[in-house]
Amino acid sequence: MFDIAESNSLIVDTVLYALIAFSVVTWTLLLVKGYQHWRAASQSKRYKQAFWSAPNIIAASEIHDVDGPAARVAQAGFNTLRDVDGHASHDLEHTGDRQDLLERSLRQQILKERRSLDSGLAVLASIGSTSPFVGLFGTVWGIMNALTNIGALGSASLEVVAGPIGEALVATGLGIAVAVPAVLAFNFFTRRLKLINGDLDDFAADLIRLSRKANFAGSKPVELGAVKHEVTSSSVVNLKNEAVA
Repeated sequence: MFDIAESNSLIVDTVLYALIAFSVVTWTLLLVKGYQHWRAASQSKRYKQAFWSAPNIIAASEIHDVDGPAARVAQAGFNTLRDVDGHASHDLEHTGDRQDLLERSLRQQILKERRSLDSGLAVLASIGSTSPFVGLFGTVWGIMNALTNIGALGSASLEVVAGPIGEALVATGLGIAVAVPAVLAFNFFTRRLKLINGDLDDFAADLIRLSRKANFAGSKPVELGAVKHEVTSSSVVNLKNEAVA
């Protein structure tokens, strides 16, 4: 079996170790991003269930026991509505009508969530696109090393060329083996990111429609337990009907 430590070519060794490092980074990011996306989707689902189960949007704004992208987007919108409805400010941050300020706040928070979920994908794309060429570089160097040995020894026997050619083949195979998971992971998480971003856009649009009929001036915190006791199937339907209206 081929052993990197016994290789005579320092450059090929470096290429192989670099590809192994790329592989470690790829699988680490795959596990971390997989958990991050699963957690974000799970938290958003829980928050939306609690949100649509609230009797009204004022009660929904006091749901604080669930975190996640949807919850942070909603709270950013609710905080803006409280600021706008609670007092008339004339600074630049609050310049514009109520709906424009709400849309800006929601858009900014959605961008923050997207940047958080997008982190690390550039690394996967870079590894997926460069690993085959790094392996190819090792292949070329291994073949060149084999030709050098043939010229120096004046022999093309198996003992002379087996080592460098073996290194070349390992570098090629390892480069492909590193690139494939990175490309597949990048495509998967990019698609997941688009789905999550679309869900947040839809949720923000529903929140904007619901907020048109609500006034957050002087709104007091609502106990979540009380909200849960007041939840009925009709309240869920009514809140969703308000969003559609």
